[in-house]
Amino acid sequence: MRITHRELLEQIRNHGELTTRQQVSLTVKLSMPAILAQISFILMQYIDASMVGHLGAECSAAVGLVSSSTWLFYGLTESLVSGFAVMVAHRIGARDNKGARDILRQSLTVCILWAVLLAGVGVVISPYLPLWLNGREDIVPLSSSYFMIFAAGMPFFQLNYFAASMLRSAGHVRFPSVLNVVMCILDVVFNYYLINDPHEITVFGTRYWVHCMGLGVSGAALGSLCAVGLTSVVMAWYLFCRCKELRIYGERGSFKPTRDNMNRALKIAVPIGGERSVMSLAYTIIVAIVAPLGNVSLSADTLAVTIEGLCYMPGYGIADAATTLVGQCVGAGRKRLAKRFGRITVLTGMVVLTVMSVVMFLTARFAMSLMTPVDEIIDLGATILRIESFAEPFFAAAIVSYGVFVGAGNSVAPIAINISSMWLLRIPFSMLVVGSMGLKGVWIVMCLELIARGVIYLFYLRSGRWLNTQAMREAIAKNRKL
Repeated sequence: MRITHRELLEQIRNHGELTTRQQVSLTVKLSMPAILAQISFILMQYIDASMVGHLGAECSAAVGLVSSSTWLFYGLTESLVSGFAVMVAHRIGARDNKGARDILRQSLTVCILWAVLLAGVGVVISPYLPLWLNGREDIVPLSSSYFMIFAAGMPFFQLNYFAASMLRSAGHVRFPSVLNVVMCILDVVFNYYLINDPHEITVFGTRYWVHCMGLGVSGAALGSLCAVGLTSVVMAWYLFCRCKELRIYGERGSFKPTRDNMNRALKIAVPIGGERSVMSLAYTIIVAIVAPLGNVSLSADTLAVTIEGLCYMPGYGIADAATTLVGQCVGAGRKRLAKRFGRITVLTGMVVLTVMSVVMFLTARFAMSLMTPVDEIIDLGATILRIESFAEPFFAAAIVSYGVFVGAGNSVAPIAINISSMWLLRIPFSMLVVGSMGLKGVWIVMCLELIARGVIYLFYLRSGRWLNTQAMREAIAKNRKL
């Protein structure tokens, strides 16, 4: 008889026994939809970059200049949601669905207000941001317009990630994944209409005039915003009205955050938000290091980063599954099973990204050619992608281990590892080699830094110290009383 992932999750909450095969099966069942969701997200960036890339090197460089800043803003929305989502996973693991719904209501209020604040800040700084990043005069207006539209849409980006994260915490992974695929399709449609100039197309020998808007770079940002906006509304409807564990429609409850829930969420979210800010600042510095090399190098760097995302994003999908599995194990007070899932998910991530890295190495030039017609950019981008492919298995160890530790309620240690490796290794050595080795040198440094980071994560995972958290101790104590 086939056992569903929902039934296996129930066994975790009810302290049932899971065989090794069932543990692996549950990891795969939760990871596959989450991987699809993450790939869908990076595909949106790939679509934007590809469509913009065919407008010329200047347009690609304009988007690339502010890419690290968009990641910073998106990361800040993710970090706040992560703190509450982990709490929801712990409550569901402890079979306290009402408590999980209380956290959901309170977190919705906090997260939307936070997104509105970020949107205001982003719109205000958008005219100045490209100048702060050493952007050349020919791309500053394009970069400013792109970032302003992105920033204005932060509440929709926040709502989309909020709903998807809460559903994953409850073990609902298929519906968000399907919606993310739909979002990619919508992104293509909206981008095509908003980016391109009006033109004729021929379908089965008949000519048709397509009344596109011709907004260029701004159209790419607006197209993504439209796709995310529509998807976020449907995702939120499913969360609030259809999700068995977290459905709040028709149920009374307060949306006012309590001090205890805020403190617990912020203990997880603030370190993550701080890490995202520091890491995004580091990525911004890397962009500033690369920008003086010229539009060809900056475009190659931007497009290669997007393609690399297709390689490592499955790791983030597995990390999402790891956070859910470890989080529910911690909520149920099952320390040994949490440790077991930690190792299984990390090994799964390393295997998947090893395969993906081989594919990236073999198809690097073809992937670049899909995004730009400029031969110089294609050649340089393919070279740096092949350099980076050697780091992907170790990057997987870091990505998935991070998800494991956050699921346990331990966000301090992984943050310290990430910040230290970035600021003590990647940035200083990139500055050292960029003058003599150019963009290739910067990517060689990145490859070596990611390998070192992954090795450190693996040692910490093996130690088991990441499970010594307040949430774990409270869950064990509660089970003893029962």
